[in-house]
Amino acid sequence: MSVVTQPQTPAPLVIWGAGAIGGAIGASFIDAGQPVIFVDNVAEHVTAINQHGLRITGPLGDKVVQAQAFLPEQLEGSFRCVLLAVKSHHTAAAIRQIVPHLAPDGFVVSMQNGLNERVIADEIGIERTVGAFLNFGADFLEPGVIHHGGRGAVVIGELDGVTRPRTATLYSLLLQFDAAAILTPNIWGFLWAKMIYGALLFATALSDDSIADVLAMPRFRPVLTALAREIGSVAHAQNIVLEGFDGFDPSAFLPDASPEHTRQSFEDMVAHNRRSAKSHSGIWRDLAVRKRQTEIDAQIAPAIDIGRGFDLPMPLTTQLVHLIHRIERGELPQSLATLALLEINETGTA
Repeated sequence: MSVVTQPQTPAPLVIWGAGAIGGAIGASFIDAGQPVIFVDNVAEHVTAINQHGLRITGPLGDKVVQAQAFLPEQLEGSFRCVLLAVKSHHTAAAIRQIVPHLAPDGFVVSMQNGLNERVIADEIGIERTVGAFLNFGADFLEPGVIHHGGRGAVVIGELDGVTRPRTATLYSLLLQFDAAAILTPNIWGFLWAKMIYGALLFATALSDDSIADVLAMPRFRPVLTALAREIGSVAHAQNIVLEGFDGFDPSAFLPDASPEHTRQSFEDMVAHNRRSAKSHSGIWRDLAVRKRQTEIDAQIAPAIDIGRGFDLPMPLTTQLVHLIHRIERGELPQSLATLALLEINETGTA
């Protein structure tokens, strides 16, 4: 008599931060049969998920998935895989909360903006840290509801470039979220390219206009180009090979790029953003809607210190950080006039 064995249920993975990124990706994992435990520090969000499920809305479809959710202090147990999807400036605090729940062979994936892999690796070791790069459009709307506004790059890779079974497994899950997901040996190339693009997004958030509208304005392209080249020069100094994504060609913002090359990258970025239902960045939303601190100190500001370590001046990046802080404090409005202040460097000269 033959014995029929039942397929084993996969071990649950933890998504720490059930907001725009973590919620959208976690819902797709659940749909694919992967058990997910959400951890979030917003009590109302945790309660809504537990009582009604997590709802994903937007042009790509509307669905509700059932899942367990906990506040950080409520979580019990040990887990092998934790996907970290909190805001960049909360990374250090979150990783300290995660460590007691990390299995001996456990690892953390940074599903965030910026260079948070460096922060995570400092706490748990580079061998237990996995990198990821995400550029899809999503927003937290209200407790229990995430808006998935449009597709964008989804990339995962080991920090040392060596693909391991853990990254291959996660990659197969990410394909359920986006069939164009990428498993890369050069995650740093994507992360630094996003640093350049991220600086441009922060600049667009100085105004109240959409991403596409600001990038399309001839008036601001020279200063935006100079800002992007500052970040690009830091990557270049580290011999990082930048990777393009979603119409953004980072090589168009290297020192030797031709004007036509740069112009075409702007046109491609405008076209990509006009196709998305998410017209404004999450940065703009933090400032205009949620009235809270942005990620600029943890996401963009580190490039200033790294650049200075290579004797690279970073006046525009420094000015960008300064202007975002002034908006956060309520000293400046989000307007084209504020964006125009980016044309003045930190010494006060044009």
